[in-house]
Amino acid sequence: MTTITVAKGDGIGPEIMDATLKIILAAGADIAIEEIEVGEKVYLAGNTAGIAKESWEVIRRNKIFLKAPITTPQGGGYKSLNVTTRKFLGLYSNVRPCTSFHPFVKTKHPVMDVVIVRENEEDLYAGIEHQQTDEVVQCLKLISRPGCEKIVRYAFEYAKQYGRKKVTCFTKDNIMKQTDGLFHAVFDEIAAQYPDIENEHWIIDIGAAKMADTPEIFDVIVMPNLYGDVLSDVAAQIAGSVGLAGSANIGEECAMFEAIHGSAPRRAGQNLANPSGLLQGAVMMLNHIGQTEVAEKIQNAWLKTIEDGVHTYDIFKDGVSKQKVGTKEFADAVIANLGHKPATFKPVSYAKGAALNLPKYQKKPAAQKQLVGVDVFVHWTGTNPDELAEQIKLLDMPEAALTMITNRGIKVWPEGFSETFCTDHWRCRFKPTEGHTIQKQHIVQLLMEAMDNNIDTIKTENLYTFDGKAGFSLGQGQ
Repeated sequence: MTTITVAKGDGIGPEIMDATLKIILAAGADIAIEEIEVGEKVYLAGNTAGIAKESWEVIRRNKIFLKAPITTPQGGGYKSLNVTTRKFLGLYSNVRPCTSFHPFVKTKHPVMDVVIVRENEEDLYAGIEHQQTDEVVQCLKLISRPGCEKIVRYAFEYAKQYGRKKVTCFTKDNIMKQTDGLFHAVFDEIAAQYPDIENEHWIIDIGAAKMADTPEIFDVIVMPNLYGDVLSDVAAQIAGSVGLAGSANIGEECAMFEAIHGSAPRRAGQNLANPSGLLQGAVMMLNHIGQTEVAEKIQNAWLKTIEDGVHTYDIFKDGVSKQKVGTKEFADAVIANLGHKPATFKPVSYAKGAALNLPKYQKKPAAQKQLVGVDVFVHWTGTNPDELAEQIKLLDMPEAALTMITNRGIKVWPEGFSETFCTDHWRCRFKPTEGHTIQKQHIVQLLMEAMDNNIDTIKTENLYTFDGKAGFSLGQGQ
């Protein structure tokens, strides 16, 4: 028996959780339930995280968390419990199957069956932002090799487990050659270890357009965090089944399962809500813990209920649906169909008893790291980069010399264009002069010289090579 943590949440959460638990227990799920309270009541009691310390201890002890939607109060500095949970528990993989249920649910893509595997912890969602000048703010995009390896390997193992034929990677590495370039490179490395699964890479913009237009050409798509967040919602929407979609958040030790929709407080307490999204999350949970026969029984019963035309209000359609039911009645209909299989939809068949078990990340040997320069970022209100270059050249620094100035990434000195619009945020790149190497004490000296000359330095980025390969980008136009 597996003990799981359950949170019934806010709005429609308690109703759909009760329905979901009723179904999975009727199907024979071998689970024990330990309930905690999270969400609006906890927030409004003065806890800005929306969860008590004691509840964290329950989640960490049980490892498996089935969560209904919650309401995060507006204003007041309240933090998203979903984001907090994913990061605290190391839930690096967000998995969202996006399937059309034509002809019973309206969609323009009747054969769509795509699984989005989204990296869940890093990228721009690290949330590290700074205002640096009057005109410029920055957000750091952090992509790590461990993060890439874990999410890409999960995508291929998921494909292997569920009999998927292809894994596609979406990045923008034609522009972000270091960050997205790492994600793509790791994808290629790991893809080579799965010769029986087709692999491909698309640039995110054309890939997204193709997914919105012809989703049936994709199978499993793996992406960094931001792209995955946007496109998993797009995929669910074009499948026509946002309210029917579940989500899994998988870590090396813990996992959280949920619906992708919100708490819908206007529908609360009316026996109207569709429990299907949370039920889909619960099916993913049962597969995750190895109770695949129960998961299969539930999924086939649910598919039969949908094709029988027994629908809640959100998907009810005259001429297609046969019976409009409430939350409780829908759950009863699914339970009545346990042991039956759909006729229109293809019955599901999961690999029996095979919980997905990925190896922990193993650190690689450290590369030979060498300091080869520094980018010094300057707040300067002038507009002519030639004037700034003349000021920078006044710095007495025999070991390093100014080689380039960029503004918002585009090279503006030397040989810049007068048509280029410039803000007050300038990157000044220093490289070693002939016969010298640059050390960190030289960078400190450079900053002291800048201070003595009233040059407002706002940050630095050291330039390194790793095993001789540049670990930094060129300026655009360089």
